[in-house]
Amino acid sequence: MTDLPPEKPTVPPTGYAVVQDYLKTLDGSPGVYRMLDAENRVLYVGKARNLRARVSNYSRPGHTQRIERMIALTTSMMFLTTRTETEALLLEQNLIKQLKPKYNVLLRDDKSFPNILLDKSHDYPQIKKHRGARKAKGAYFGPFASASAVTRTLNQMQKAFLLRNCSNAMFEGRSRPCLQYQIKRCSAPCTGEISQEDYAASVYDAERFLSGRSTKIQEELAELMIAASEALEFERAAALRDRIKALTQVQTAQGINPRGVAEADVIGLHIEAGQACVQVFFIRANQNWGNQDFYPRIGADVTAAEVMEAFIGQFYDNKVPPRQLILSDAIEHDDLMTEALSSKTSHRVEILVPQRGEKAELIAGAIRNARESLARKMSESATQARLLRGLAEAFALDGPPQRIEVYDNSHIQGTNAVGGMIVAGPDGFMKNAYRKFNIKGDDLVPGDDFGMMKEVLHRRFSRLQKEDPDRSKGHWPDLLLIDGGAGQVSAVAQIMDEHGVGDIPMVGVAKGVDRDHGKEEFHRTGKRPFALQRNDPVLYFVQRMRDEAHRFAIGTHRAKRAKAIGATPLDEVPGVGASRKRALLAHFGSAKAVSRANLADLKAVSGVSGALAQRIYDFFQDR
Repeated sequence: MTDLPPEKPTVPPTGYAVVQDYLKTLDGSPGVYRMLDAENRVLYVGKARNLRARVSNYSRPGHTQRIERMIALTTSMMFLTTRTETEALLLEQNLIKQLKPKYNVLLRDDKSFPNILLDKSHDYPQIKKHRGARKAKGAYFGPFASASAVTRTLNQMQKAFLLRNCSNAMFEGRSRPCLQYQIKRCSAPCTGEISQEDYAASVYDAERFLSGRSTKIQEELAELMIAASEALEFERAAALRDRIKALTQVQTAQGINPRGVAEADVIGLHIEAGQACVQVFFIRANQNWGNQDFYPRIGADVTAAEVMEAFIGQFYDNKVPPRQLILSDAIEHDDLMTEALSSKTSHRVEILVPQRGEKAELIAGAIRNARESLARKMSESATQARLLRGLAEAFALDGPPQRIEVYDNSHIQGTNAVGGMIVAGPDGFMKNAYRKFNIKGDDLVPGDDFGMMKEVLHRRFSRLQKEDPDRSKGHWPDLLLIDGGAGQVSAVAQIMDEHGVGDIPMVGVAKGVDRDHGKEEFHRTGKRPFALQRNDPVLYFVQRMRDEAHRFAIGTHRAKRAKAIGATPLDEVPGVGASRKRALLAHFGSAKAVSRANLADLKAVSGVSGALAQRIYDFFQDR
């Protein structure tokens, strides 16, 4: 019998031939296309008014190097038709955010922004910071660029309008004014120090101020101050003076307040050396509510128009756009983007690229900030690259690590135990990759740090092996840093060997004999401990990462402990949510009193039906 030569594995076709095959079945419908490589990973997501015409562009040479590389890697394509090109644009940006294709411009730091909420679900509205979906009844003002900008504005507004910021449960439980009243930051409606009508007037003034009518309010307050002074009511005049001063401080902190721009996002772009920075200024009610910079991932040959269009589409995917977008660079499909953004809100969105006037001055400021921010970012990246090279040298790694995971635990005598994982890489701390672990091991001895670390690492690597078994998605660490000495290192090495990931370098960071910064010892499996020079930048880098892990773990532990402190048996009753829990506590005063209440009293609580009252009664009777 003659042995046949082994069959050569079939290599799937790539490049222009693949694209040309798909052209045979495409029509002129609008839609979205995806280009995939041999491992079925999405390389690129694009939209088209006419799929056949758009895809035909990829069937012949003549593109930039980036697009040529992408076509060369393409082994298959996927298509999804839509009714309109606007739908295709919205779908394209949604898919880019989900799939993060290698050859698309990608907004990497996308998050929600905080707002100020005047919560009107209560007779005495509460003013507070709000982030997320706008579900509560009330008036929303924002977005603000950062939580600190909201906090700063709220502090001054409390001085100016004396609105409460306490929770409804705290409001209902007060029998005398709190400290906020004593320091003149609240009018104490909880104990009747102000009438509901006067409080409503303060709420109305606060809404007018946040809506841009600050000058009118200050004029009215000035008239009242003069009248009080002439009537020899000097204490009232001084209080009004302080309110005017607080309003002035809010406006001063906001910096430039354009007169001719009521509601807009000013978006400036700067590209340099294959990197980009987008600076966004939030203008609301003729006031500057802060700015934020973003660093989208781009290719070396993309144009400013491509970056700007991709940024706008992805940035407003989960945000309400303002009435105007003032851009530094024109986009190719401005009419299409206008239609897509307007469909997401109740008002018409206008896209402008000003050449003169106040709006052009705003854009010039945004571009200047983008240029300066990118310069700082590039300088920090160069420094970070040097630190990663130094870390590789100090710990004898094969090369500079691209993903460092640092672990720490936090608990008080074993209670509310949590584990924290922070991540660092070439761009510094990667906060969107941080993870917290609620320690669940029932067999752990309280305070068993070794056992807690084993549980955290077991859960971490079990998930990694399930979600990314071939280590191709960039989620696997190149280096583990553990807060601890030889014992912790031995425990971690054991769990890593059990999972078959003992090839990942791991170092324990332990404080020296005096437990002092600068005397840290580093422990590795099977090697003697060593230390770095006190002035070594790599040592400072490791300290910074360890301290960040410690901060994150402690913060997570405190949040868990605070939640546990506020927990009551009512949390365990099916059908009792936050609002009914508040109603029950306000009616009876405590969870213990609820547990002792009879059925008739439970039915008397507002919002508690007969069936729910019976369920609550039975729950506590069974206990």
